[in-house]
Parts: sequence; structure tokens; C-alpha cells
Amino acid sequence: MTVLTSSRPLDVVADFPAIPDGWAYLDTAATAQKPQLVIDAIARGYDTTYATVHRGVYQRSADMTLAYEAARRRVAGFIGAAENEIVFVRGATEGINLVATCWAREQLKPGDRILLSMLEHHSNIVPWQMAAETVGAAIDVVPLTHDHRIDLDAMAAMIRPEHKLVALAHVSNVLGSVLDAKRATEIAHSVGAKILIDGCQAVPRLPVDVAEIGCDFYVFSGHKLYGPTGIGVLWGRAELLEAMPPYQGGGSMIDRVTFERTTYAPPPTRFEAGTPHIVGALGLHAAIDYVEAIGLEAIHAHETALVRQTRDALHGINSVTLYGPEDAAGIVSFSIEGVHPHDIGTILDESRVAIRAGHHCAQPLMEMLGVPATARASFGVYNGPQDIDALVKGIERVTRIFG
Repeated sequence: MTVLTSSRPLDVVADFPAIPDGWAYLDTAATAQKPQLVIDAIARGYDTTYATVHRGVYQRSADMTLAYEAARRRVAGFIGAAENEIVFVRGATEGINLVATCWAREQLKPGDRILLSMLEHHSNIVPWQMAAETVGAAIDVVPLTHDHRIDLDAMAAMIRPEHKLVALAHVSNVLGSVLDAKRATEIAHSVGAKILIDGCQAVPRLPVDVAEIGCDFYVFSGHKLYGPTGIGVLWGRAELLEAMPPYQGGGSMIDRVTFERTTYAPPPTRFEAGTPHIVGALGLHAAIDYVEAIGLEAIHAHETALVRQTRDALHGINSVTLYGPEDAAGIVSFSIEGVHPHDIGTILDESRVAIRAGHHCAQPLMEMLGVPATARASFGVYNGPQDIDALVKGIERVTRIFG
């Protein structure tokens, strides 16, 4: 792996065996490709070192338990957290649902309110709607600024003591807008509300320190961080996790079981019922190693440059409309007048350019933007100027076909 500073573009595409020469993969916001280092860690986990964790007394099980818990420590260090505050889940979606079930449904009461924003992913909307319907709470929505950021001034004006929970995206999966998470946390805490931050698009490209942010919950998925699918992280303040009931019942999450009564293990074990995604945790550990070896500052600078180059090029095409701020983090969403985004994606695929086209699990945002869908190019460490050239040439072809 090549480790570079932010002074020049990254050149690590050779680390990614699933990216062939001449293929522009621009769908990292949906899922990141995996470096060989991560693939090797997963293969070793199943090949020569596999065993269950936390239960076996034989040496290999003990060794795998140490490796699994080392992954938990690695995650904790990655986001500035304590080890006992890291819960392994299937992904950010499960992490949000866990908080909605085990915190919101326990703590909220009729008349309480939840505050979301207009740009949230469905995974940060639907679980709160389900919780609100169960307890009789209501949901309010923070608008966006003219350049498509969460409007924190509006949030400060509209929040009130009835708001008990705020849930916001750190980086929008559609617009690339970056939230001032620390200020958002201060606003939430000013009325005593708890705040959950969806960090799926942030942790692959920005340094994150939950202690510095001051939030109460933080979630992210491994597969967007160059790690495997099926593994994610819920971070919660220790005192909040300690007060929450289990999410699921089963093995591992117990202290003692009788037919009359069960007592539960302390967090994070309480929330990890059953055999965990052992090798997924090992792959996530390797992915964090990979990202930190490059450096998140270098990754952010690299992707910022790609976004700037892409927006500059697309500004020159009259039929293209761009969404999101000029300094979006790693994501460029756009539409072409008179062309459905699915047609854009299909024609670009013919040119070996892979983008995402659709509502991006953000239908309320699409309604606000006045479009049924957008096309989205999203970048990773493996992208370079050649991918932008391919994207722009493909878009020019689209405009010729539909012109």
C-alpha cells in the first residue's frame, strides 16, 4: 500500500483487486471496494485461524476472542471512544434501530418530540417514526440552507424542551454536506436532548472524535469504510448503554438464565446476542488500519480535490444541475435536463463508469429538491482524475444522445 500525504493525489488503486483497468467506480457512498489487506484479513479469519469467540476454552478460540476484542479496541481508538462503549452491529441501520428500540421507546412519552433534518437517509427517519408511533411522540424536521446544508441556525430557533432526541447525518449521502456536529450537539444539549449522529459517510473520509463532538450516540457501517458487509458500530455513552434494556435475547448477552428470571450482561455484551460476525470484526480492524495508514486528512484532501474538479467540469455543461455545497465531502449529485437519472446511469455504464441513480434512500430530500431522483458520483481513495474524465465524457455522450 502506498502511503501519501495530502500534498499530492493518492495512487492506491493497485490495492483494490476488484477494480480493473479502465473501470471508473464512482459509487463509494453506496459501498466501498475492498483493499487486498482487508480481503487477506477476512481470508485468514476463515482459513487458518477460525473459531468461535467468548465460549471456547481451547487455544484457538481464546486466540480468536483476543483478536475479536482487539478489533473492538481498534474501533474505539479510531473514534476516540472507550472500549466498553463499542457495540458491534450488522450496520448503521441496526445501530439506529437499536437506539430507537432500547432508548427511545423506553425514554420517550406522549408529547415528546424528535428532531431530524430534511436530508436524512431513510435509515435515520423510519426507525424514529416507528418509535414515535409506539410512544405517541412527534417528529419535527430541520430545513436546509440555500446551499443544501442542515440549517443549524434554524435548528437553534426551533428546538425546545419537548425535543428529547435529535438524529442527524454527519455527512449527507446525497449532497455531501458536512454537519458541524459539535455545534449541533451543543444545540441539542441546550434543551437536554440526546443526539445521535449518523457517521456512515463521515468515517471513511473525515477524522471523527466522539469525545470532541460531545454527542450521545454515533453509528457507522463497515462496508462504506473499505471493510466487509454485515458489520457496523454503535457507539453510545457508557451511562446511556448501561441504562438500556437488551435489543435481542439469546446467547452471550446474559449473566444468568433460569426459567423464572434472566439477568443480563453489562454493555456492550448485552447488545450482542448470539454468535457475532467474528470475521467481519477482523475485516473492519484491517480496514481501519488501511485508512489510518493513508491518513484521513490525506483522504479528505484527495476527495475534496476530486469533487472540486468534477463540479468545475459539470458547471460547464448547460443542461446539468448540481446539488449540494461546493465543498461537498466526496459526493457530487446532479441531474441532466430531460434525462431520467436511470438513463444516465445506464449510458454511463456502457462507458464503464459506475454511478448511483435513484432517490438514494432519501425520498423526502428528493421531494424538497423537486426531482424524482438524481445521479450521484461518489469518490474513494482509489479514484483519480482519469475517473472524472471518463465521467464527464460519458455525460457529454448522454447529452448528445438526448439532445
